[in-house]
Amino acid sequence: MKSRAARKAELMKEAEARIEALLDWAEKTNEPTLEQIEEVVLGLRQKIGEEMAQAVVEGEAATRPVPEPGCPKCKQQMRYKGEKVKEITSWVGELKLKRGYYYCDHCASGLFPPG
Repeated sequence: MKSRAARKAELMKEAEARIEALLDWAEKTNEPTLEQIEEVVLGLRQKIGEEMAQAVVEGEAATRPVPEPGCPKCKQQMRYKGEKVKEITSWVGELKLKRGYYYCDHCASGLFPPG
C-alpha cells in the first residue's frame, strides 16, 4: 500500500498536469466564449475527481469482510475466489475497484463486498 505522501505526490502531479492543460488551452484559444471555458474546466474537473476518488479507493485495504460470508440469497457459506477488478460508474466518474470476490456454489450467486 502506498504511503500518504506517495499518494499525495501522485495526485499533485496529476492536478498540475490538468492545470497546465488548462493554461495551454487558454493560451492557444483566441477569445474563448464562457461556454467553451466551462466545457474545458468541467472536463478537467471530471478527470481530477476521478483521479482523486481512484486514489482513495486504491488506498483502502482490500480485505475479506469475514472469513466466509453467508450468501445474501440462500444463507449458505460462500467460497472466496480471490480478488477481482470491477469497473463502476460513480458520481465522480469511472472507477476500478479491486476487492475480494465470493461465490455461492448452492445458488450460483456472487458477492463483491463492500457492495
